[in-house]
Amino acid sequence: MAKTRLMMLGPPGAGKGTQAQRLSDHLNVPQISTGDMLRNARRSGSELGLKAAAFMDAGDLVPDDVVIGLVAERLKESDAENGFILDGFPRTVEQAEALEAMGVKLEAVVNIVVSEDEVIRRLGGRLSCPNCGASFHSEFQPPKVEGICDECGSPLMRREDDRPEAIRGRLVAYNAKTQPLVEYYRQVGVLREIDGVGSPDHVYERLLKAID
Repeated sequence: MAKTRLMMLGPPGAGKGTQAQRLSDHLNVPQISTGDMLRNARRSGSELGLKAAAFMDAGDLVPDDVVIGLVAERLKESDAENGFILDGFPRTVEQAEALEAMGVKLEAVVNIVVSEDEVIRRLGGRLSCPNCGASFHSEFQPPKVEGICDECGSPLMRREDDRPEAIRGRLVAYNAKTQPLVEYYRQVGVLREIDGVGSPDHVYERLLKAID
């Protein structure tokens, strides 16, 4: 039987969200994404949700104590009774320690390993239509006419933070925060590392083996 209290780690573009959603459907446990959780908390109008919204509206990072409080509330919901897949939390050793202090013990932490060059290849090729919102990729899902949206014919654009120098900056920040977290879970004995290169199906097969 696959483990159910899991966490996904990996750099931007590693495919964490895609694999977490697939595993969530397979195990019938919720994928708990920090981004989704913050958006839902804001809509709920709860005390913590309003606190989080104030930071988000100001363009600031939501502080640890607010995020940890929201996670604690989310894990008490009935759909998480039989397990969950954390995606985007914890991000730091301090958050990991807070999770443990809640009495939450993870069976496995899966780190999807992808090289910097591969991340740049994946994120750097993303294209979007500012008019209709359609998404493309210069290599994996190119538009029929280069630089033009298939759906509405508008010129496609690349986000500033998807340019190689911006991606490298994001990776430096990610590694600085996350490497200590990887080592923390390695010491705890629950870290599982898998190769994130290849088709989503191949990566998913490795994921299932890692948590079995």
